[in-house]
Amino acid sequence: MLTVLSDFAPIAALLILVVGMSFLILFMSRIFGPYRPTARKLAPYESGMQPFGQAIRRIPVRFYRVAVLFILFDIEVIFFLPWAVIFRDLRVYGLVVMGVFFFVLTVGFVYEWKVGGLEWE
Repeated sequence: MLTVLSDFAPIAALLILVVGMSFLILFMSRIFGPYRPTARKLAPYESGMQPFGQAIRRIPVRFYRVAVLFILFDIEVIFFLPWAVIFRDLRVYGLVVMGVFFFVLTVGFVYEWKVGGLEWE
């Protein structure tokens, strides 16, 4: 049990160091940094502008669609690195499987391009 805990000792030491440094930085900035509070700076929006309108506004679905597509294609491209590392061990089977994967990825990308999913107005 003790050897298992000793494996995590560097992580615990790093965690303690990070928490300690963050509190030290906050403390030092409060002591040595400029601190001139005004009514405007203490307002919920410290930009100095008075908030107007609703806090919740509708965001177009197009934004979410582009974000999800970016994540989807980005994660799919990440699969190419492990494949490239063990490519020689997989031989023809690995080439065929990655070819099918790349084909499906390309078909999805071309489809999104054709329907205008990648257009940003």
